[in-house]
Formats: sequence, C-alpha cells, structure tokens
Amino acid sequence: MGNGKYAARKLKKDRQEDRWKDRNYARRARGLQEKTDPLGGAPQAKGIVLEKVGIEAKQPNSAIRKCVRVQLIKNGNQVSAFCPGDGAISFIDEHDEVTISGIGGARGGSMGDLPGVNYKVVKVNGVALKEMVRGNKEKPVR
Repeated sequence: MGNGKYAARKLKKDRQEDRWKDRNYARRARGLQEKTDPLGGAPQAKGIVLEKVGIEAKQPNSAIRKCVRVQLIKNGNQVSAFCPGDGAISFIDEHDEVTISGIGGARGGSMGDLPGVNYKVVKVNGVALKEMVRGNKEKPVR
C-alpha cells in the first residue's frame, strides 16, 4: 500500500476495489433489493384481489388471520396482504382494487406471527380501510 506524496491514485483505486468485499455495498450497488422486491422498491403498490385466504398464526398463537391474495398491476406478481382491523375482511371483495404497503417487519420481513405475509392492505377502491372499519366512510360501488 502506497502512502507517499503521489500515492493518491493507488489509494483511491484500492479503496474502490475493497468496497466490493462489503456485502451490503455489493447488494446495494447491484440493485438486488429492487430486483427481488415485488413492489420494485416503491413504498406502496396497487393490485387486484384474487381471493380471500385465512392464514394460521405461528406457534404459540392460535388464530386464523384474514389475508387476501393480490396480483400487482405494475408487474403481475402475486403477494399475500394482511387485512388489519376487526371485520376488515368483510369490506374487501374479489376483483376490488387495493393499495398495499409493507407490514413493517424487520428488514422488510413478515410481522409477528404471520408466516410469509409481508404486506398489509391500506386502501380499498381508493378509500382507506381504517376509515371503513371505524364506520366513518362507506365503500364506493364500482
């Protein structure tokens, strides 16, 4: 390793080459997160509801969490999305347009006792799901 008066070029070149040994830098530089993410790096995405499904909670909990299978409009990928709120699944029908976002687990992973569910439903046909569950707004007829 050079450390003389005219060694700047070599120091810079060595630093650039060594960065690729850092796993986080290499993943970021290659854009692997965006490639593997169904939402393509976006915070939210729209999709069409294919079916309603009940997913069993992981041990030690015992419950059937209400989720929906959604086909994304932007790329056609299918993902499972959780419906937060008491009775929220009743406001969602097949072929509705929903907006989904990440569920907030560590590093984009699943949350709590929901295996393989990384997203939650935020809006149904352009109306916030939370508002419909509270009773403040009604679902629009399409």
